[in-house]
Amino acid sequence: QVQLVESGGGLVQAGGSLRLSCAASGRTSSNFAMAWFRQAPGKGRDFVSVISGSGVSKWYADSVKGRFTISRDNAKNTVTLQMNSLKPEDTAVYYCAVGRSAYVSTSYQDYGYWGQGTQVTVSS
Repeated sequence: QVQLVESGGGLVQAGGSLRLSCAASGRTSSNFAMAWFRQAPGKGRDFVSVISGSGVSKWYADSVKGRFTISRDNAKNTVTLQMNSLKPEDTAVYYCAVGRSAYVSTSYQDYGYWGQGTQVTVSS
C-alpha cells in the first residue's frame, strides 16, 4: 500500500501563489510517475501535471502551462506543485497521485494511489 498526504491548499486572491506538497509513504518507488489532478464542484477529475520518476519529463495541462511548476524529491518521496498567477477557474480540490509504473500518463485511470485532496480557492 501507498499513502499520500497533500498539504498547502488554501484561499488566495487572483494573481496570487500557492505551493502544494504531497508526501508518499509505504510501498512506493522513485521510478513511478507522480501527478496532480483537480476536481471542481460538479465536474470530473482533470489532469493538471505529471512528472516522471527521474524528474526529467514533465507534462502540464494547457490551462496551467506557464503558471504551474511540478517537481519532486525522491530522497524525501515528495512531489510539489508551485502554482503562480492563480485564477478563479483554478478553484478545485487538488489530488496527488502515484502511478502503477514508470509510465507517464495524463489519464487518472493509470494512477492507483490517491491522496485525500486539498482545497484551493481563488477569489476574484
